[in-house]
Amino acid sequence: MIPATLDRRDVLANLFPKPDDYLFITGLAGSARDTAGLTEDGDNLFTMAGAMGAATSMGLGVAMAAPNRPVAVVTGDGELLMNIGSLATVATIAPDNLSIVCIDNGCHGETGGQTGHTSNKTDLTVMARGAGFTSTLRVETQAELMAAAKFLTEAPGPRFVHLRVRDGPPTPYKRNMNLAECRLRFRSAYQASTGH
Repeated sequence: MIPATLDRRDVLANLFPKPDDYLFITGLAGSARDTAGLTEDGDNLFTMAGAMGAATSMGLGVAMAAPNRPVAVVTGDGELLMNIGSLATVATIAPDNLSIVCIDNGCHGETGGQTGHTSNKTDLTVMARGAGFTSTLRVETQAELMAAAKFLTEAPGPRFVHLRVRDGPPTPYKRNMNLAECRLRFRSAYQASTGH
């Protein structure tokens, strides 16, 4: 793999030029801040806070319950590895409206920046293919990032996008940490998607 050059604070705006079209589920920490910055902490965003490893499973449930709305899980490499088996479940159920986007900085930023598995031998794109995803894309350059936005709208779902970014701070966005309030506002956005 080539050295990562992308800045994590820029990638999501390129991938999702119309973020209001999506229901977003995020992992914790950096990916949650990056997605909050993209959506301006919008009603269509549900962050998992401290439930490390749960974002992909939660996104699968939302995608199944709201099949007419695109759903995107935005997670980090450490968070995804905490529940890597969820990729197999997603690939088996195969909801066409679901995309998994992994922001991979190769380290554990929330606990001191320790080197993560993806800085060594672990390849999340290969793992997604092994789980059964037929639509996978590794993104390491700006040119590939431009192509990834098209991939998310045109490739058959479910889709897996592996964003290799350099180590650095996430988007400096202060999220609403009232989790009950966030849950209620996301429920309203979700219900509008399903007609309930």
